[in-house]
Amino acid sequence: MAKRDEASFRELYRAHTPSLYRFAVLRVGVDAAEDVVQETWLRAARSLADFRWRASLRTWLTGIALNLCREHYRRGARLTALPDPVEFGVADVALNLVGGADLLRAIATLADRYREVLLLHDVEGHTHDEIGALLRISPGTSKSQLHRARRRLRQLFLEGEKGHG
Repeated sequence: MAKRDEASFRELYRAHTPSLYRFAVLRVGVDAAEDVVQETWLRAARSLADFRWRASLRTWLTGIALNLCREHYRRGARLTALPDPVEFGVADVALNLVGGADLLRAIATLADRYREVLLLHDVEGHTHDEIGALLRISPGTSKSQLHRARRRLRQLFLEGEKGHG
C-alpha cells in the first residue's frame, strides 16, 4: 500500500510542480521560488487528509503556494531576480508589443491584489470563480481587479512609449 501511495504522490508532484514553480517565481522571484514550492508540498502532504475536494487539487495547491508567497513578503523579503519571460508563460501577444522583461517589471509594480488576479487569470488560467475562492473575494471583484490591472499595464506602457518617442 505504501508503494502505491508513494507512486500516486510522485504522479501528483510531477503533474503540478511546474505550474506551482511558475506561480511562485512570478511572485517571489527565482531565488525564493524553489523554497515556496517545497514548502507547498510539505504543507499539502501534512494536510491532505483534511482536503475536502471543495476545489480542485490544483486550486488547493495554488492557495497554499499563495499563502506562502504572502508569508515571504510579511517577513520583509523582496522580489528578487525576475525569470526569463518566454520560459514563464508571458510570451504572448504582449511580448510582440513590449519586451518580456519590461512586462514582468510592470506586473511587479501592480498593487498586490491586482497582480495576483492578473497572474492567476492570464498566466495560470484560473477562472474568476477559482480566483474568488483562492483570494476570498467574489468573482465580480476578481473581474474588476483584472480589468484594473490590465488598464494599469496599458497606462504604464503608453507612458513608456511617450518617454521613448
